[in-house]
Amino acid sequence: MESPKQNPVYVVLGATGGIGSATCRRLAKEGARLILAGRSTDKLNALAHELNATSVVLDATRFEEVEACFKQALEENGSVDGAVNCVGSLLLKPAHSTSPEEWEQTLATNLGSAFATVRAATSAMKSDGGSIVLLSSAAAEVGLVNHEAISAAKAGIIGLARAASASYANRGIRINCVAPGMVRTPLTAHITDNEMALKGSVAMHPLGRIGEADDIAAAIAFLLQPSQNWITGQVLGVDGGLAHVRTRARV
Repeated sequence: MESPKQNPVYVVLGATGGIGSATCRRLAKEGARLILAGRSTDKLNALAHELNATSVVLDATRFEEVEACFKQALEENGSVDGAVNCVGSLLLKPAHSTSPEEWEQTLATNLGSAFATVRAATSAMKSDGGSIVLLSSAAAEVGLVNHEAISAAKAGIIGLARAASASYANRGIRINCVAPGMVRTPLTAHITDNEMALKGSVAMHPLGRIGEADDIAAAIAFLLQPSQNWITGQVLGVDGGLAHVRTRARV
């Protein structure tokens, strides 16, 4: 079993979102050196100051900006040991109501940013190995009403991770997905702040609650650890059983 590296270097895209910020705080507590990337200058700077980290403002859907971020991380730290893509969106519409612009934006934000992350991270890791964690969704594995666009994008991330894990296995680069269920974050506030919508969402999760951001952060941190060096090409469902578990109806 590989020994943990002291102060590993991790690049986190979408660092200021609910799951991203929880992940960054957990990794910082574990002693990681962090490069925080995202669109919001103010939020990035505040989080970077809190965690004594580096911040990079970028558009994660633009390959050249993501590539520049990883090059900077490599030049300033000498290595990149892990990468996490927490960039995402949530479009809840049936296919016939989804505009071409909404479809393209959903694909770019979710699948496009994940591809850009894999593309840049594998180049930065070179022959030293490392771990890449992408965020998919339980909605990629179970049919949910009004999830056509986001489900397609998140399913694409699973395909990307599995193909890339095969391509880069001989370089010691592990690529895995975490697939959350409904998680309480600013992105889902329009659901979690609505009593009826929240009750319905809770009922869909066999464990009887929705997720918290730190539930997902814990899974991401687990997959980044060098001690998990025999896990690649996997989808870790952290979803309260949503995708694969069916319980008896409550009466």
